[in-house]
Amino acid sequence: MLTIFRWPVLSTALCAALLAVVSAGAYAADAPKAVAPDKPTAEAQSPEVAASQAEARAILKGMADYLARTPHFSVAIQSGYDVLQASGQKIEFGDTRKVVVRRPDRLNVDIERSDGEQGRIVYDGKQITGFVATQNRYAQAAVPGDLDKAITYAVKELKVRVPLAMLYISQLPDELERRVQSVDYVEMTTLSGVPCHHLAARTDSVDFQIWIADGERPLPRRLVLTYKNAPGQPQYWAQFSAWDLAPKITDATFTFTPPKNAQKIPFLSELRRSGKLLPAALAPKDPKEAKP
Repeated sequence: MLTIFRWPVLSTALCAALLAVVSAGAYAADAPKAVAPDKPTAEAQSPEVAASQAEARAILKGMADYLARTPHFSVAIQSGYDVLQASGQKIEFGDTRKVVVRRPDRLNVDIERSDGEQGRIVYDGKQITGFVATQNRYAQAAVPGDLDKAITYAVKELKVRVPLAMLYISQLPDELERRVQSVDYVEMTTLSGVPCHHLAARTDSVDFQIWIADGERPLPRRLVLTYKNAPGQPQYWAQFSAWDLAPKITDATFTFTPPKNAQKIPFLSELRRSGKLLPAALAPKDPKEAKP
């Protein structure tokens, strides 16, 4: 029987499974480190190329500024990501998400993986919750502050994978300015009837393409990331639709009430910090033993 690896790093521990399900997105949460810009080539110094790159960078910055200033929004995201198998073959998995943001301190993400697993991430301004509906398990951690602080804490401290996390924070313009080394304008094209600017950009560890709607609402419509330093150079793609900048939301949208008989478990990082050992039955296994 063929053994299929769904995640880049496999673990059968309940806590790790929770993080994988509610954050589903594999490589996409790994933010590249800041580095100095590439040295300009002779071609990049030509007036035509320089003007094109300046236009591309302005479009990317315009998108970031616009999204960061938007007080609340909802969007549907369909995504897919490659997982390199032991054989060297890449297999794509995916998920669909409905994201709702209300600045400065509210987030709700409903997730359904390609295998039917369902989950949710909720931040209510005081604590962040990860819930796996199909397992009826959840984890919670106190994270007072705004959404930027909550996402930073979730990714860095709790080790929760939050795909496209930078798109939800108000510091998006600064983060892109700090991380992006170069941006090129590819073409004007159309996605699902929406005229879009197709850009290609590079960081130290990720090459990405982004399609940004033309006009007064420069919202992202598609994103493709290539992890060029990872084995097999896997890709992650996301398609954005149903953007709503005035969604009908209430405090209940960002409230989590545990279902009956739901089991509360700690985040994996909390177990590591406490020094507690996982029971043998929950300890991570060798990937070779993973079941399909």
